[in-house]
Amino acid sequence: MKHRIVVLGAGYAGAFAAGNLARRLSPADTEITVVNAVPDFVERMRLHQLAIGQDLAFRKLADVFAGTGVRLRLARVTGVDPERRTVAVTGEDGDGELAYDTLLYALGSSVAHHGVPGVAEYAFDVTGRSSALRLRERLAGLGEGGTVLVVGEGLTGIETATEFAESRPDLSVALAARGELGAWLSPKARRHLRQAFDRLGITVHEHTGIEAVEPTRAIAADGTSIPADVTVWSAGFAVHPIAAASGLEVAETGQIVVDRTMRSVSHPDVYAAGDCAYAIGENGRPLPMSCASAGYTNMQATAAIIARLTGSKVPTTGLKYHGNHISLGRRDAIFQMVDGDARSKSWYLGGRTAARLKSGVLKGAGWGIAHPTFGMPKRKRRLATAPDRAGVKVAA
Repeated sequence: MKHRIVVLGAGYAGAFAAGNLARRLSPADTEITVVNAVPDFVERMRLHQLAIGQDLAFRKLADVFAGTGVRLRLARVTGVDPERRTVAVTGEDGDGELAYDTLLYALGSSVAHHGVPGVAEYAFDVTGRSSALRLRERLAGLGEGGTVLVVGEGLTGIETATEFAESRPDLSVALAARGELGAWLSPKARRHLRQAFDRLGITVHEHTGIEAVEPTRAIAADGTSIPADVTVWSAGFAVHPIAAASGLEVAETGQIVVDRTMRSVSHPDVYAAGDCAYAIGENGRPLPMSCASAGYTNMQATAAIIARLTGSKVPTTGLKYHGNHISLGRRDAIFQMVDGDARSKSWYLGGRTAARLKSGVLKGAGWGIAHPTFGMPKRKRRLATAPDRAGVKVAA
């Protein structure tokens, strides 16, 4: 009986993890199933480009995993029962249940509304392909002089505002920031960012918290009305409540609390990677929800799973955040290095060189997803003992 590994989610964390597991574990001993709600791999870091009208090519997950032995189940996860070790799903084939011996939870995150009135009803976001396409349709119908307000001064907000302003100079684009724009950047990088906003004609409302969203405007905390034919909400991320509802130990954020190896502290058969993992980095702080964190956590989780199943010593991969790479349209960007305490260093890279570097990072990530078995060893690792439905009994 093969050891059943189920991976929930095929974003940056889940897709990479499934490919690594397939590359390194023997199919004679293991059965790997990936559950994902949509048939394509969605490059979340490029959804603001999709929203503004740029054509992006999406890779079919069936093609990505072809020849790897990975089974793809197109369905939405509706529940997890860690006591019975089952996952409830629903899809075109109706409701179903998948049993697992090892679960890798990588369902990612979605936009956080923070309970602000009107966000769910009137605001748009770029955290998923369907929501980005909905925004794309709205922007396509917006004529010259239309107003767009991006709420949130984080990486997503900055990239969205600059991409929209560069691609649609006929629109009036503004950004609402709770604090100072780019306050977390080094002084030189902050100056570069402000120059980019000035060049693109983006209006910045600093120290402005949005308390309500209406069809044609947003209301600030001080009562100021900001005109907005379209409001794009990018004020943070939230995880799905499935993990908390399942009985897994979660943090206040709803993320699964894991140990240094990305293993659930409450259920040792469950691992988490990506935005849904509450993982502590080398600086003693929780890793931020980001593509970089998805990379670190999925590498650690897959290494731990493989080591424990094959009876090897569990290695530790680096969990150190190195910096932020921010696109400012297609021809400009900022790469800001940070120190061990996640504070910006004085050095940064900006302009076309940084933009080319960011483009290379995105292409590299896409290529890695499309070639999950690249570098596949001639001899895959066998499990330490004969697998059974109770899981493989090896030293932790």
